[in-house]
Amino acid sequence: MNKMYDLVKEKYATLGLDTEKAMETLSSIPVSVHCWQGDDVVGFDGGGAASGGIQTTGNYPGRARTPEELMADIKTAFALMPGKKRLNLHASYAILGEDMGKVDRNTYEPKHFAPWVKFAKENGFDGIDFNPTMFSHKNVKDGLTLSSPDENIRKFWVEHCKACIRISEYFAEEFNTVCAMNIWIPDGYKDVPADRLSPRLRLKKSLDEILSIEYNRSKVAVAVESKVFGIGVESYTVGSNEFYQNYAAKNDICCLLDNGHYHPTEVVSDKIPALLAFYDKLALHVTRGVRWDSDHVVLLEDEIKEIAKEIVRCDAVDKVMIGLDYFDASINRLSAWVTGQRAMQQALLCALLTPHEELKALQEAGNFTALMVRQEQLKTLPWGIVWEEYLERQGLNVNYLETIRTYEEKILKERV
Repeated sequence: MNKMYDLVKEKYATLGLDTEKAMETLSSIPVSVHCWQGDDVVGFDGGGAASGGIQTTGNYPGRARTPEELMADIKTAFALMPGKKRLNLHASYAILGEDMGKVDRNTYEPKHFAPWVKFAKENGFDGIDFNPTMFSHKNVKDGLTLSSPDENIRKFWVEHCKACIRISEYFAEEFNTVCAMNIWIPDGYKDVPADRLSPRLRLKKSLDEILSIEYNRSKVAVAVESKVFGIGVESYTVGSNEFYQNYAAKNDICCLLDNGHYHPTEVVSDKIPALLAFYDKLALHVTRGVRWDSDHVVLLEDEIKEIAKEIVRCDAVDKVMIGLDYFDASINRLSAWVTGQRAMQQALLCALLTPHEELKALQEAGNFTALMVRQEQLKTLPWGIVWEEYLERQGLNVNYLETIRTYEEKILKERV
């Protein structure tokens, strides 16, 4: 294997590419891995199965039912993932203990997430990112939260988001890293609305109120996430791309781009350099939509490669916060985690092993024939050998299925 890698290393060197530097850079890029793949987006605060434009399909055995089970699954899956990992939590994963039934999401405190901090530190995670959970709750009234005409409902969710900013600041301080706090709401209408403006004005008012609290903006990166449509809100989504991009720009917060949240012919890879012309930081939710925002497990497909290329060639490794977001209950959930995270790392490695400056020069010179030929030649380079070397140096194997099968036999099948 080492001999093969040495030959490949020399091959890349002839292109002016350093495979050692590529692996070193790759190992330093944090990927925020979502907790909700492990329990089908159920959470622990009593909200129950996912609802509000979200659907998890499948009934593969072994779903995590308690914080202890979910932590055990995360620990096992993360140990099979190369590179730097962060943990991405939803507020519904609060560990309430004796406060169960006494507090609601609008009054959550850092103490309800302290066990997650302890767990993440014990396992060497780079940090924790956070999300208000504005679905699967009794206060999602008529499908609306922050845009609700019911003032009590709207204020409840405003207070929830404020609480989440405080919790995000707690995470940032505990790990001394920036915590990305992403706001996504399910608000919209199933059929053609009579009024498209008023809900958006209420959403704007809610966001203004949320951001009015004092918090350390150098530690908490608040982001807003748009969506084209969801289940039950097919005709109108309050938090559209145009609304959130304008709001984020005006209020100096982040736009979060989820590559499943646009029309099928739109690509997030093109949006990344467009927004980097105006934003210092961007956030991503990397997923795989099949015909719609179906949150399939991330695979090494063309758009994932293009997303990674834009991050690298725009010199934006430190500007783009990469998070994963999918939930598949039809297959082994740990395998889903590992497969998606490794696919994201593979895409980044491919991007790091691309002579971007040479390709840019050909484009600037108007030499589009040579550019096309060069891009095609690069597709057959043996980056997979570099990937295997990278895994070996991380103490990992290419094939992780056997480890997961063993865990399934010993642990997951006992959950009934």
